[in-house]
Amino acid sequence: MSDATQPESQETPEQGPRPMPASQPVLLRALRWGIAATAVLMVVFAGIGWLVSGGEGVVGGLIGTAMGGFFLLLTVGSIAFANRFVESPSYIGIFFGIVLGCWLLKFIAFIVSVLLLRGQPWLDTQILFFGLMASVLVSLALDVVVVTRSRIPIISDPA
Repeated sequence: MSDATQPESQETPEQGPRPMPASQPVLLRALRWGIAATAVLMVVFAGIGWLVSGGEGVVGGLIGTAMGGFFLLLTVGSIAFANRFVESPSYIGIFFGIVLGCWLLKFIAFIVSVLLLRGQPWLDTQILFFGLMASVLVSLALDVVVVTRSRIPIISDPA
């Protein structure tokens, strides 16, 4: 029987600290592949932009793919970062606070970016749009490949 004034610990001497979620290696793998894919897409869309509209296209291709990569990395990174608080008794609240906070940050950053970049003479907005869309599609495809090739146990240790 435990004392009502003492909070129950998440850890017992027999159990040790609570392990990271089984999805953590998958998230880190998706993060690495996302960085690599963003770098490749930046080079590809800078080249496409150069062929289509010169310097303005290069800038559009670089900004569009960088925005898509940034948003991907912010999502995956926020989930991986939030998993570090797994030992906290308020883990669920912290987790969703971090992830939803990053989602809100991405939403605001996207709106501000669109408003600031709209109609700029030094930027080809069509190349930016296609670079952003390609980056989003590639990141979705990468997420599918990484998750389907991962081995995540469906039964965890008893709590």
